[in-house]
Amino acid sequence: MEELTSFQRDILHVIAGLDRPHGLAVKHELEDYYGKDVNHGRLYPNMDQLSEQGLVDKSKRDERSNIYVITELGKEMLAVRHHWQKSYFQPSAKLNAAVRSD
Repeated sequence: MEELTSFQRDILHVIAGLDRPHGLAVKHELEDYYGKDVNHGRLYPNMDQLSEQGLVDKSKRDERSNIYVITELGKEMLAVRHHWQKSYFQPSAKLNAAVRSD
């Protein structure tokens, strides 16, 4: 399996956290997180790559947009990454409380 970019992992997290999002919903979530515009020319090719790799299922929503759903393989990839990250960094209770209050 190919290694994902951080942007692709962020896309996967957003898709996993939303109920069958369309592309613009993913775009808006990423823009909220990054605090700046996400270019369509960057977003959609990356979502297509995730679909081609079997990490996301892409289906028609209507004539203009698609619905994206994370696959079991995508969930597994995020879980493996989460486990790996957690082995190096576990936030303190104080930091967890601060993040939750935002």
